[in-house]
Amino acid sequence: MVVVVVSSVSSIKALWETRIRKVSEDREEEQKRRGPRDKAVTRLGVGVWEDRALLARLRQKLQTEDGRLVLRLEQEEWKSLPRCLVHFSQVQEWHMHRTGLQLLPTFIHSFQNLLVIDLSRNAVAHIPKEIGELSRLKELLLSYNRLSSVPEELGQCESLERLELAMNRNLSAVPLQLKNLRRLQHLDLSMNHFCEFPEVLLELPALEWLDMGGNRLQQLPHDIYRMEKLHTLWLQRNELEKLPDNISLMSSLDTLVLSSNKLRDIPPLMDDMSRLRQIINLLKRKAPSRYLSSL
Repeated sequence: MVVVVVSSVSSIKALWETRIRKVSEDREEEQKRRGPRDKAVTRLGVGVWEDRALLARLRQKLQTEDGRLVLRLEQEEWKSLPRCLVHFSQVQEWHMHRTGLQLLPTFIHSFQNLLVIDLSRNAVAHIPKEIGELSRLKELLLSYNRLSSVPEELGQCESLERLELAMNRNLSAVPLQLKNLRRLQHLDLSMNHFCEFPEVLLELPALEWLDMGGNRLQQLPHDIYRMEKLHTLWLQRNELEKLPDNISLMSSLDTLVLSSNKLRDIPPLMDDMSRLRQIINLLKRKAPSRYLSSL
């Protein structure tokens, strides 16, 4: 009788140990399966809180100016813009200076209300092609950055009136598609690496103000007179040795800046340019007499 009891106890004990071991193994397996998911959930939770913190920080930078909603970031470190920024898609102007920003986000197309993008004095090295989807954009200011090229899609921003790309150093060309910017009035390409005058600029019918100073231009196109509405032309600090005679046909031109070039003379026909008031820093003995008082 005793032997039977001992045998039954041993069997029960063995059965329980087997069940316990199986439960333990199942738990370990379940933990292995759930591990990555739990970590992802944890990361998601952290990401949500980070986004909330960033949104709260950005919300403090919003202000209304002249009836427009403006986002201003000044001298703060923002090497990239967080995707949660799309929560402020109603913003009409970006003004971000000295933030260390390195690139424009590809989700920029989400900001269909943008009228002004001013990212001057940062470290932006690339403009995404999605910029072309901003049909209402009027001003794009990217001077003092690190651009070496301009996407052809920029030519799709048909409302653009002002474009500034000064002091990007490695910028030496602009795409032909910019000819579609039929409303562009103000263009600054100064202090870059242009060796030739971009022919596409002759195709901009509304252009009134152009700065090509501080480049390496050696000559101007003979048909520069096609820039019919241009009234101000900055060409200082280039390598120009002569001006085309047809420059005298630029009937709207009233200010021409030519300092620090290699010019020896200017076309005599320029004396007949009725609107031209200033030829800045030319040799007095070479300038037409009616300009001497302004030199």
